[in-house]
Amino acid sequence: MSFEIILHEPEQPGNTGAIGRTCICAGAGLHLIRPLGFLTDEKSVRRAGLDYWPRLRVTEYENFEEFKRKHPGARIWFLTTKARHTIDEGDYRDGDFLMFGKESAGLPEELLASNPDRCVRIPMAEGERSLNLSNAVAIALFEALRHTGYAGLEKQGELHRLHWQDEDRTETQNTTTG
Repeated sequence: MSFEIILHEPEQPGNTGAIGRTCICAGAGLHLIRPLGFLTDEKSVRRAGLDYWPRLRVTEYENFEEFKRKHPGARIWFLTTKARHTIDEGDYRDGDFLMFGKESAGLPEELLASNPDRCVRIPMAEGERSLNLSNAVAIALFEALRHTGYAGLEKQGELHRLHWQDEDRTETQNTTTG
């Protein structure tokens, strides 16, 4: 399992596309709550160059009530600039949902007021309005993954043409000592 991302009434197709790619790389699912400011049919996705979209676990809902019916008991973290807690204070668990609001208005305050202990924010410079939605999702998702040890994710990479210098030293040491 992993984390799940909820976008409440997203307006910008470019942000949602970038978030979809982040979800694929993080092993997360994407949940879109209508109305959407764009189409997600196959033709629109292909035209937008989202060749990775078919690999994304994406589900659309008519409204938040439908989401709640289909996911009873879901642990949801509400990401908002209005929160009194920062993202590093969350006690994230595998399978949690991270919910983000639309670009122009954020999440409805009714949701925030009824879930104060699950509202978290990304610290920012004083007086700044907000981060770009796709950047905020990436930051929050990888903070939650950090809390759970990046379970299920590849943690090391390899160079394509060369070897890491410390590997060369280890190989040299092994041949001179052995």
